[in-house]
Amino acid sequence: MITLYHNNRCSKSREALALLEQSGKTFSVRYYLENPLSADELKVLLAALQLPARELLRSKEDEYKILGLADPACSEQQLIEALARHPKLMERPVLQVADKAVIARPADKMQALLA
Repeated sequence: MITLYHNNRCSKSREALALLEQSGKTFSVRYYLENPLSADELKVLLAALQLPARELLRSKEDEYKILGLADPACSEQQLIEALARHPKLMERPVLQVADKAVIARPADKMQALLA
């Protein structure tokens, strides 16, 4: 199964969607701002990305600063819970293919998973 975690307001995310449409593959789109990932779903996604939660955070968002997420004392669980409560903090776009995923910035990073 191929899933694109997508924010239609983001030009990089729209670019990734266009590349995915051109691939001819069957996929689903999850608008994660409207349908946020739960903490458990985020753990699965992070395992597929092979990244810690901190790498999925958008550090320039106001919520990042307000919640004090730059503090290295924040645990992995605290960061995951922040992502679940504030989906705007999630880096985008993210493409997941089965048990592998990639942050598609730039969108060309998707190619290896789609091959």
